[in-house]
Amino acid sequence: MTGRRLRFAAAAVLIIGFAGAIWIYVGAAPPDAPGYTLEESKQYLRAMELYGGKANVLAAELRQWFESLWHGVRLAYTVACAAVLLAVAFWFAALASEE
Repeated sequence: MTGRRLRFAAAAVLIIGFAGAIWIYVGAAPPDAPGYTLEESKQYLRAMELYGGKANVLAAELRQWFESLWHGVRLAYTVACAAVLLAVAFWFAALASEE
């Protein structure tokens, strides 16, 4: 691909990515009201630590955080960040192809 096409692809990815992120952000449901969840209780965390250690608790928290990136408003931020990273990759490819 030529540098011009790669720059066009970078701009297109950025525009489409931001448009998608805005669409997701506007259409996202408000977060659920905070309430009691089993995963946040002290008894549950103590049992997880007892059976799997601190690493088990940290792995469960990391998994919950990663899963939260694919829902609601956080999904919009994830799509926007992915669009920026992909556009930057195309832009650097365009710069490299011109040299």
